[in-house]
Amino acid sequence: MFYELKKTGIHVQKQKPLPLIYEEVILDVGYRIDIMVENKLILKIKSVEALNDVHFAQLLTYLKLTDCKLGLLINFNVTLIKNGIKRIVNKL
Repeated sequence: MFYELKKTGIHVQKQKPLPLIYEEVILDVGYRIDIMVENKLILKIKSVEALNDVHFAQLLTYLKLTDCKLGLLINFNVTLIKNGIKRIVNKL
């Protein structure tokens, strides 16, 4: 799905499909990105007891496949939301 925030003109995509290509096998929807902003920022949304290495690896994979530089891993299962936000960078 594609959204445009009317007042700001920011392009936001929700549940953006990401193809997976491995050798000669092509899957049109190998992954789904939770939220992508302006094709530059990926948001991975979680609500878990604690973030672990799998969550970081998943976001880093999305960043590499899309050639985006920045991703935010956001865990909503925390008392203060600022404690649930982790910044991940790709090739900086």
